[in-house]
Amino acid sequence: MKIKKVAIYVRCSTVQQNLDIQINDLRKYAEARGLEIVSEFSDFGISGAKDRRPALDQMMKSACQRKFDCVLVWRLDRLGRNTKHLLMLLDELESLQIPLVSLQEGFDLSTPIGRVVATVLAALSAFEREIIKERVVAGIQNAKANGKKLGRPSLNLEQEVRVLRVEGHTFREIQSKLKISPGTIAKYLK
Repeated sequence: MKIKKVAIYVRCSTVQQNLDIQINDLRKYAEARGLEIVSEFSDFGISGAKDRRPALDQMMKSACQRKFDCVLVWRLDRLGRNTKHLLMLLDELESLQIPLVSLQEGFDLSTPIGRVVATVLAALSAFEREIIKERVVAGIQNAKANGKKLGRPSLNLEQEVRVLRVEGHTFREIQSKLKISPGTIAKYLK
């Protein structure tokens, strides 16, 4: 019996996260089922809302070249959080007769029930993203209404820069001591 060749796709949105959990779980899944992992595609620090992602694009190109028989993802939202884009990806994989298996949701898109579940989960994922976005916007508006200044705090080191320069310190010494750029120093001294 021929071993089925699979590709793994993993993604995380921020650089504070890591891909280890996803990769390890998918490798264990493949090993337990006697599947051969022929490619691993990783998008690190890239939002699932973006339609274009380097590793995802490469995976879809490899799928068109028939380099694997199945795609494994940790969760469906790792593949995409935009319902329309996710459904387009699923349709393209289906047209290539490459099923998708989502480990955490426990479904296989080679089955009719798997495709129904994927559609519902994609819609819920997009809904969740919109709710989060609305909450963030509401929080920012509330903070502004209450007089909160947003953004990086102003250092206001102009007086210190002038004093250090009068004392004979070089730009480099001032930069090192105050942790500001030479451009900022020059701006303060004009």
